[in-house]
Amino acid sequence: MASDRQQLLDERAVERALARMAREIIEKSVSTEALSLVGIHRRGVQLAHRIADEISKAEDHRPVVGSLDITLYRDDLMAIGPRPVVGETRLPEGGIDDRVVVIIDDVAFTGRTARAAMDELADFGRPRRILLCVLVDRGGRELPIQPDIVGRHLDVPEGMTIDVLVPELDGRLAVELAPQGG
Repeated sequence: MASDRQQLLDERAVERALARMAREIIEKSVSTEALSLVGIHRRGVQLAHRIADEISKAEDHRPVVGSLDITLYRDDLMAIGPRPVVGETRLPEGGIDDRVVVIIDDVAFTGRTARAAMDELADFGRPRRILLCVLVDRGGRELPIQPDIVGRHLDVPEGMTIDVLVPELDGRLAVELAPQGG
């Protein structure tokens, strides 16, 4: 039911957060020439492209962008069924060796998604440095993994979840609070 949802960030607030995150990535990187952005499927990929656009505006160089599907690296793979739907992993052109790789996701929660993403990256090479960048950090870690760059820290009541909406998949850009499973 749509009335159970509460908008936390509108399009302008998300755009401002992404622009700030892009500036932080620039500050933490040696050079945008050696910078690779890798979005985690699904919405992390769209956010990675938006952040790459923001970096391009500031630096006159657009970093390469790739995508990770972490399905086979999840520690709960057996719980999601015998035939998980696996998407495509596309690493940025030129690979990841000796590059600053920024893993981009929509929401940080337990830390398990970030761990799976780092495990997958390790199978493809050895980056100089890995940064974790998330639009929303909702807390609740189960693993000692913290994002380096956060768009917004939000407290989430028990039984609720954060939904990041992107135009390519949802028709609009926003962050909403919704009942879990709803």
